[in-house]
Formats: sequence, structure tokens, C-alpha cells
Amino acid sequence: MFRIFRKNKAQTGQLQEEQLRPVEQAGEEALDQRLEASRRQFGQQLKTLLASHGAIDEDLMDDLETALLTADVGVAATQRIMDALRAAVRNGVIREPEQVLPAVQAELFELIEPCEQFLAVDASRKPFVILMVGVNGAGKTTTIGKLARRFKDDGLSVMLAAGDTFRAAAVEQLQSWGERNDVPVVAQATGADSAAVIFDALESARARGVDVLIADTAGRLHTQANLMDELKKIHRVMARLDASAPHEVMLVVDAGNGQNALNQARQFNDAVPLSGITVTKLDGTARGGVLFAIAEALQVPIRFIGVGESATNLRPFDAGSFINAILPIE
Repeated sequence: MFRIFRKNKAQTGQLQEEQLRPVEQAGEEALDQRLEASRRQFGQQLKTLLASHGAIDEDLMDDLETALLTADVGVAATQRIMDALRAAVRNGVIREPEQVLPAVQAELFELIEPCEQFLAVDASRKPFVILMVGVNGAGKTTTIGKLARRFKDDGLSVMLAAGDTFRAAAVEQLQSWGERNDVPVVAQATGADSAAVIFDALESARARGVDVLIADTAGRLHTQANLMDELKKIHRVMARLDASAPHEVMLVVDAGNGQNALNQARQFNDAVPLSGITVTKLDGTARGGVLFAIAEALQVPIRFIGVGESATNLRPFDAGSFINAILPIE
């Protein structure tokens, strides 16, 4: 069982302990092991900092603020956390340095827990269309392959649309995932019109009664404006067949990009309002704190986190498990 301390809504400022169950499946490496780099950067740094101070003073609070910022929690989220901690100190809720870590954990949970919203396929939307967006290198196509595997394991029929017709080998990469998962892929040659490819895929998926259509899109065009215009065009073209499509616009960002991942999220959300985010490559970076920056800035559901190469390591985001993995309290 995990421990997490959160604010008691009935008694303002008081902390209460909750028991949260880990979401690891049997045989999987524990999440805290997959997030070891972030835990060292985030959790261990905070523990060392608090152990070096004998009392709560402004030096401690300044050092704590710096630690949160260097962990990529972001300016807005850090300010929110520090404001709450300073208020708790003034009110006498926090009196000793050892009380600070559970309080930080509670504030992080309050910040990110609203973004814990699992992706549910609406059976009344057939096909349920997921439009995948993100820059090249974020792991978008790999995430599509892993999602296809997850949906198939859930008993759903899946089709993929190779809408990234700009990047060399993108079509072939998606076709490889289709073959691996025994999932059909609608594709045309590199350089074809992306919106036309996805339109054809939607027509085919409707005709064949497919449950889920996952559409890849370009991660780079000649300019950022061109990329966003292309995504808007895809959105318009799909609406000709299904006015409600896409039913999910999922952004894939690489956690290793730190605050740049937040900038990407803002840009894509301005072009095609996002309904979900997947944060990849968390196992290879110490910048796991960027999830809090994204949550504070956008309040968009975090659907999945990528913590390894296997399909099972694309995991539904669980706020309590994530926080306890990077900021454990023994």
C-alpha cells in the first residue's frame, strides 16, 4: 500500500493520511523503479534539503522553491505550492521541517489529481476516433502501436491511419506496428495529403464496423503555422463524415524536454483543443516534475505515462502512484 497525505476538506489545513493501492500489474517492474531518475532528482533532493535545516525559516522556503523549479515543476505550479505551504506555516499547521514533505506531497496531489481521467472508449461512437498529435521524436507513433495493443487486448477492433505523410519512414513505421498487432493500416505514399488519408481511413473504419480508429499526424511541417493549419484541416475533413470526430485529441510529449514539453502542449492546445495528454520516456529522464507544470497550466487529462519500451509500460496515469513513486515518504 502507498501512503499519501492530502488536505482534509472538512477541516481546512489539516492533513489526513489515505491508503492508495499501487496499479502495477503482476510481473511488471514497480513504478518507482521505472521512475528512479525523477525520484533521485525530486524526492531525494527534497529530503536532503529538509534534513539540512533544523527549523522552518525563509531560507528553507527559498531553497524548497528552488528545488521545485529545478525539478521542472514549473513557475505557476511552484508558486501555488509555496503559497499553500507558507499559509500552513503561518497558521501553525506546519511547525517542524519533517512536516514539510507530507505537505508538499499533499499539495502535489491536489494539483494533479483532477487530471487523473482514464481514457474510456465511447461505444456509441463507432469508430471512436483518436487523433494523435505531437512533435517528431516524442514517441507518437510508438504510443499509437502500444494503444492499439491495449485496445485489442480489451477486445476492441482497431484500425490505424498513417496520417504522418511528411516524415520519411513514418508510414512504414506505423505499418510495422500494424503488422505486429495484426491491425489494418490505411496508408498512402510519403507526401500524400494527410487529411485525405485520414478521411479514407474513417470511411473504411465506418464501413467495416471498426471500434477504434487511431490517426497519426505530422510532427513537423515547413513552419509551425503550417503544422497547426494541417491539424485544423484534418479536423474539418473528418467532420464531413462524422461531426463529432475526433472524439479524442491526444497530445504526446517527451518528458525529457522539460518546460519545452509544456510549451508544446500550449501550442497544440491552441490549434486543436486537447482532450488528453500522454507523457512518454519518463523512465529515461529526471524531469518527471513537468507533469505538474502541464497539469497546472492546462488542466487537460493526463491519460497515459510511458515508462519503458514494452506495450505494458504505457500505463494509465494514476496520480497517487505517480507521486509516491517520485516523492515517497518512508
